[in-house]
Amino acid sequence: MSERSPETSEYVIEMNHITKVFPGIVANDDITLQLRKGEIHALLGENGAGKSTLMSVLFGLYKPEKGEIRKNGQVVKIDDPNDATALHIGMVHQHFKLVDVFTVLDNIILGAEDTRFGFLSKKAARQKVQALSDKYGLKIDLDAKIEDITVGMQQRVEILKMLYRDNEILIFDEPTAVLTPQEIDELMQIMKNLAAEGKSILFISHKLNEIMQVSDRVTVLRKGKYIGTVNTADTNKQELSDMMVGRSVQLEVSKEEAHPGETVLEVSHFCVPSRIHNRNAVNDVSFTVRAGEIVCIAGIDGNGQTDFIYGLTGLEKSNGGTVKLCGQDITHQSIKKRGENMSHIPEDRHKHGLILDFTLEQNMVLQRFMEPRFQRGKFIRFQEVRSYAEQLIKEYDVRSGQGPVTKVRSMSGGNQQKAIIARELDRDKKLIVAVQPTRGLDVGAIEGVHSRLVAERDAGKAVLLVSLELDEVMSLPDRILVMYEGEIVGEFRPEDTNIQELGLYMTGARRQAKEGGKKDGE
Repeated sequence: MSERSPETSEYVIEMNHITKVFPGIVANDDITLQLRKGEIHALLGENGAGKSTLMSVLFGLYKPEKGEIRKNGQVVKIDDPNDATALHIGMVHQHFKLVDVFTVLDNIILGAEDTRFGFLSKKAARQKVQALSDKYGLKIDLDAKIEDITVGMQQRVEILKMLYRDNEILIFDEPTAVLTPQEIDELMQIMKNLAAEGKSILFISHKLNEIMQVSDRVTVLRKGKYIGTVNTADTNKQELSDMMVGRSVQLEVSKEEAHPGETVLEVSHFCVPSRIHNRNAVNDVSFTVRAGEIVCIAGIDGNGQTDFIYGLTGLEKSNGGTVKLCGQDITHQSIKKRGENMSHIPEDRHKHGLILDFTLEQNMVLQRFMEPRFQRGKFIRFQEVRSYAEQLIKEYDVRSGQGPVTKVRSMSGGNQQKAIIARELDRDKKLIVAVQPTRGLDVGAIEGVHSRLVAERDAGKAVLLVSLELDEVMSLPDRILVMYEGEIVGEFRPEDTNIQELGLYMTGARRQAKEGGKKDGE
């Protein structure tokens, strides 16, 4: 049953006075959002501001306590994602909704299968998906299993899932969080093309550059409340960040010159086999990281960075070379033993960073519960655990509905990330391995993470950073190593290079010789 507006609406979607409550928190507090046909409308806010919750209401994942949704002026009832799909509303989720053991093609058509005489017919589906892949530059192996492809490739699968269903209203929840700069540029163009075709896009992002580049209007939320909607052409990044955080945010990394000390991490001729192909994913990699410096491994996603970190931390076995930490050979040590000597902020916070059905306080002591501070006579000292968790929650501004007893699964992605960063940095190890540490964080939280990593560097820690964010690559580290097809092809100081030069190395168009640092062709 639907109720028609007395006059034709200029909005394809209206979310009027939406209120959504979870235990201990009002996630959406009387929010109104209006989307015009053919526009790209950005939704901006801090981690935990209620952006993903609002979009989950529109997609039928949550039912609001108050408010109504209208499509083309008509009140519609969206009780579940099937209702949303019937209304041609699609969503690319921040945390992927994929089946790891299924192929790419199977994941894309899941729930929208074409059957003939009771049998699944994939031929037409494959042709349609391949055509979409070619049209929008989302190249991917349709027969690869999800568990065997990179996070960036998984994001492409999510986008193709939505395009496959011919949706008119497209929700992108942090779609670029795991994409490379080149992929982001391609996605921005895809979004513009989709809008030009008449599709309407709701775009959640923390990245102000992207919002300024692609959106027509921006709606800002803060702590579950509506702050305002502005035309993108009439605002700037500083104004948007101030609206979002409620204070002035420093958008540039502030740091003094590094004064490196002794070598903390020494990697020599290191190799890691590929999980997919019969060759090395990481081949003959050598470098050092010293105390008091930040070294960044940069590159296009899928060029061996993930495999290298897996080999370094023990998640994958290496098949050549050595790794020394503070002079000790750790090449064949167990994951647990390595973890005692390094902090690791992982790329995939769900797979390797958190136990989602544990509470926040339990996750905060995952690697420390055996310490005397947290146990006595093999019994956990629960009050000490809670006190410690409350301290980190306050210090790192980790927002959750029920504080330390909140189930981590219910927290926003950004606050999950802040919880991992708090836990790992507080462990006080000589080496900090930070892989995409600001993924999914808002500008205020990014500012905090950058300042903390610089403080760790200045306190004499060695920081190995892996980042796909070119702004971060150019501003945070003291040295940059470019990885292409599993090899280090260039080493730079940020002040001696630029994004264009790095791009040539990241795409394999140029590389330095292993001895002498000269470029090919010189």
